[in-house]
Amino acid sequence: MTKPVSERELVLAILLEVLEKGQYSHIVLSRTLEKYQYLEKKERAFITRVTEGTLEHLIEIDYILDYFSKVKVKKMKPVIRGILRSAVYQLKYMDSIPDPAVCNEAVKLAVKKGFANLKGFVNGVLRNVARNLEQVEYPEEERKALSVKYSMPEWILEMWERDMPFSVIEKIAASFQQEIPVTIRCNQEKTSPEQLKAALEAEGVTVEEHPYLPSAFRISGYDYLKNLLCFRKGWFVVQDISSMLAVEAAQVKENDQVLDVCAAPGGKALYLAEKLKGTGMVEARDLTMYKTGLIEENIARTGFQNIKAVCKDAAVLDEETIGSADIVLADLPCSGLGVLGKKTDLKYKVSPAGMKELVLLQRRILHTVQNYVKPGGTLLYSTCTIHKEENEENVHWFLKEHPAFVLEDIRKDLCLELQSSVNEEGWLQLLPGIHDSDGFFIARLRRRQESDKI
Repeated sequence: MTKPVSERELVLAILLEVLEKGQYSHIVLSRTLEKYQYLEKKERAFITRVTEGTLEHLIEIDYILDYFSKVKVKKMKPVIRGILRSAVYQLKYMDSIPDPAVCNEAVKLAVKKGFANLKGFVNGVLRNVARNLEQVEYPEEERKALSVKYSMPEWILEMWERDMPFSVIEKIAASFQQEIPVTIRCNQEKTSPEQLKAALEAEGVTVEEHPYLPSAFRISGYDYLKNLLCFRKGWFVVQDISSMLAVEAAQVKENDQVLDVCAAPGGKALYLAEKLKGTGMVEARDLTMYKTGLIEENIARTGFQNIKAVCKDAAVLDEETIGSADIVLADLPCSGLGVLGKKTDLKYKVSPAGMKELVLLQRRILHTVQNYVKPGGTLLYSTCTIHKEENEENVHWFLKEHPAFVLEDIRKDLCLELQSSVNEEGWLQLLPGIHDSDGFFIARLRRRQESDKI
């Protein structure tokens, strides 16, 4: 019996949403997998791999298509463009699928989508690619070659070249194309890391301890995360190690009043609540009811009582909160250049102009939320990007504008493996491919006591 919708048709639909309509891939893919959860594991795995792989290698794929096709990628009809892109990914990166099958399935999909008149074009281009893929000549110039090889926009590489050696940039770019295991944090209010590891392994999950924190694990080999009993019982939270380290750097103490101003989906806020050991309170804020709803779901699942979700705009001053927080966590909206391995389409959406707007937004939020920090309290600033203006330059701006704060060294709050990576000023820039984490920036700022000398 013919299936009403094929995996390749779903991949095409996702690609059209992301590349033609500007939607975010992780959201569209997640929504699709949720809707078609009844598909077999291998079918869902195919959808995930081809979608993410096509987006991950998009610049290279378009380079190959332009190399073989008389009609350039930008001139193609969106449906044909999407079909060809996903097919080229399969031809180049999925040896398990025979080339004729890739070509035939692409032609059938073009016909099904109403482009029978272009089936000869689709077939001809893909068979040409399949026969001559090894003959493609790549650019000779170093930056252009790296851009095509790792599908990184040239302007991002050029920006990074101002701050890092080319060898480091290549490691970062390469890391974004490597498979990234899911990282989780044990909820130690409900279980121990040892019990969690044993329980997950009993469910058939492959579990590896993370070298940076004893309560963190990398997991793989499961079918559907939300079907895991350990997940439903709230024994763990999905969270990258980098955001766990931000919480470690915040130096939470029992009875602290903590404010997380951009908290969704709540991983850091929940970790802060755990560290309070049933005391104090974490107020986890975000901009929309949808986002605070995500936080509330995680609160309910994990069972913490000393945390609440509140819908508030971090850029707007809340008079009632002034001077009330021992710790303000400001993990702010950013360009996301540190998480391109997980959100592969971000690199095609971000722009220099957009990044300048983000810097201004970050400064506006920092200027607002610093009001909430008590004398002697902490403002923890973090982003998931690799961009000097959004990171250390924002810290320098903040210290100049707010001399009541001082930058503290976070070295002693980190594991030995990371201590040498802390800058002499005290902040940490994590780099994928160099560190075992996402790209992430962490800086701790303390408001001086009135008795302190400035």
